[in-house]
Amino acid sequence: MGFATAILAMVLLFAGCGQTETKTESSGIKSTGSESTQTESSTAASETEDETLVHVLALKGPTGMGMVKMMSDNDSKESPADTFELAAAPDEVSAKLVQGEVDIAAVPANLASVLYNKTNGGVQVLAVNTLGVLYIVEDGDTVHSIADLKGRTIYAGGKGATPEYALNYILEKNGLVPGEDVTIEWKSEHAECVAALAEDADGIAMLPQPFVTTAQTKKETLRTALDLTEEWNKIQESEGTASTLVTGVTVVRTAFAKEHPEAVADFMEAYQASVSYVTENTDEAAKLIGDYDIVPEAVAKKALPACNIVCITGDEMKEKLSGYLGVLKDQNPETVGGELPGDDFYYSE
Repeated sequence: MGFATAILAMVLLFAGCGQTETKTESSGIKSTGSESTQTESSTAASETEDETLVHVLALKGPTGMGMVKMMSDNDSKESPADTFELAAAPDEVSAKLVQGEVDIAAVPANLASVLYNKTNGGVQVLAVNTLGVLYIVEDGDTVHSIADLKGRTIYAGGKGATPEYALNYILEKNGLVPGEDVTIEWKSEHAECVAALAEDADGIAMLPQPFVTTAQTKKETLRTALDLTEEWNKIQESEGTASTLVTGVTVVRTAFAKEHPEAVADFMEAYQASVSYVTENTDEAAKLIGDYDIVPEAVAKKALPACNIVCITGDEMKEKLSGYLGVLKDQNPETVGGELPGDDFYYSE
């Protein structure tokens, strides 16, 4: 019990903010699979005569959006091949992974590293599923580069977590000292950042998608000024490195991957196809996202192009993710579980 509690405490402290606002918008877990297929044992995978039943858990946010087509396809089958659940918060996902109740899950990128370290290699990363979702927004037209942030106040959520470290990294690499050249006022909720903008005509905010789109539906004059993923990539280009800002990854329990490599391969094939469908068919994907109560369809339709949903695997995954985790470790080792994961963290067939 103490071991699991320690992991959950780290989740609450260090999970990325891409899902933070979804926790306030919905509660509980919505199961999208048949209740009759839910596991009753401590090991999630169930054997049928012909195939392995895979139990999958994702978050209500960008990290789960790429799965909606395979969820829909699975639900339309007379005998679903897998079971899917959607969780409102990262601690729900990590608890079920640690307890062996799910086999594959979509989680914040740094949480995957924390779980790897705390379970002695008990999880592996299958794919990067979401790149950066952080944006600088303003009610005006004054910010067009990181240099324009000098002397300004940024309202932001995620202090002590990955959003803070990502922002600090980008500011510092552009010659700005957080707290000196740029004032950062931390808020507990993203909605508070938007409220602060209403009271500060010169203020700006750092917000994640899809909350940026949600805020813009309520305040149409809000403008997306900077994409922090693009700003991160500019730094990598100038320094000749290959990391990128990563929000979420898809992980598998290491024991499950060793026992059922064919099931993992089948899942990844379907997952890749699902991500392609979501990124190429915005209207249809938005409807599915709304149907699964991840975010409203209208919000998803506008936000999807900016959610940076991907399915990056293999060497490219390792290159981008390891570089990102390295940046986090340099700022606060606890965000990645104390140490960078070993090579076995990155799944390969």
